[in-house]
Amino acid sequence: MEELAEVIAIDATQITLVSQVKSSCSSCSQVDTCGSGQVAKAIPHKKLTFTLPFPQSLANDINPNIDVYVGDCVILSLPEGNVLQSAWQVYLLPIIGLFSFSALGQLLLNQKLLTHELQALPLGIIGGYLGYRLAKYLQNQPSNIANLQPKILRILNKPIEIGTVDNKKPD
Repeated sequence: MEELAEVIAIDATQITLVSQVKSSCSSCSQVDTCGSGQVAKAIPHKKLTFTLPFPQSLANDINPNIDVYVGDCVILSLPEGNVLQSAWQVYLLPIIGLFSFSALGQLLLNQKLLTHELQALPLGIIGGYLGYRLAKYLQNQPSNIANLQPKILRILNKPIEIGTVDNKKPD
């Protein structure tokens, strides 16, 4: 996955970037009749500001002497496999926990170890919560955090503004 961002601040240890948040609901042919398209039109586009560690984000094997300045546009890269793995963990682990513990509650209810369905309900809730905690634990692992850190792929230098070019001929 690639995203365009602009450098707004550079520190000795970090680089601050801003990126335009895009909605896919503005280019569809059904944008005038779709509810999501109307919401996308009504809500103004927002900008996302974030910081990256400066030395790690610019260290690569191809060109270790990369110079970046405030106002430069950069292409950020994030491996799709890591994003998909993270999404799988965040969305599916709580659902798997909910379903498996709900099935355990149903089994205990069928075996007459629980007397009412309301006694089995907390088991499903506990399973969903445990799935959530497991997903949160996996997301907070240092290796996962490092894999989900965006990397600067390319730097697009700031274009020359038309007003700054002097048209005088040398004498």
